[in-house]
Amino acid sequence: MELDLTGKRVVVTGAGRGIGLAVVRGFVAEGAHVVAGSRKISPALRELAATGAVTPVAVDLAGPGGPDDLVAAAGDRVDILVNNVGLATPRPEGFLAVTDDMWATTWNLNVMAAVRATRAVLPIMLAAGAGVVVNTGSVNARLADPLVVDYSAAKAALTNLAKSLSKEYGSRGIRVNTVAPGPVATDLWLGTDGVAETVAAANGTTPDEIAAGAAAAMVTGRFTRPEEVADLVLLLASDRTGNVTGAEVSIDGGMLTSW
Repeated sequence: MELDLTGKRVVVTGAGRGIGLAVVRGFVAEGAHVVAGSRKISPALRELAATGAVTPVAVDLAGPGGPDDLVAAAGDRVDILVNNVGLATPRPEGFLAVTDDMWATTWNLNVMAAVRATRAVLPIMLAAGAGVVVNTGSVNARLADPLVVDYSAAKAALTNLAKSLSKEYGSRGIRVNTVAPGPVATDLWLGTDGVAETVAAANGTTPDEIAAGAAAAMVTGRFTRPEEVADLVLLLASDRTGNVTGAEVSIDGGMLTSW
């Protein structure tokens, strides 16, 4: 399927690794130019930058001015914004151990970074009369989990925000959608200090056992690959889904069993 993304100018947050890096690679393969924001410029981003198809930007997206700086680096044209940056910290000690500072950190990176980036690109998109915003949400927006209580609440807010924005700006050529992955085979889940390792340390088990339990919770019996999430993001960003807006599209291996 031809996605007609050649020549598009894309801004991606949290682009240095995992889903974000897969999204960057996907857009590059489709002929787009990507302005890739990451706290640190990873070797993979440097390699992509050498092709001329990626402009890497070292930026702290948790800071109030970070998203504005990233969008400014894209210049006076942004066709697509992918709000991917996020943080999921397991809370094995439970809700009462989650402090105000923990809540603020989770909310800031999962919600406010997207709010600020979207606020920065909307005037550009409105002037052009067209634009697409795709948020990386989570299955936890609907599958609330006390292990990630603050993350679940933040992702639910992000999905709600996308719906509101889709209603306000849909008549002016702007589409806003959310991709909601379940467990994905990235460092967030499987890396050092990731979900599997943190939960295993708290439960006296092994990371492999925790990962196997998560995989077993999915009908497919496996984690989603970051490239599969990226493919969905690209599809929603393309005109092939030109009448899709305000949607939350799950990619969770069948973890959500409700309609």
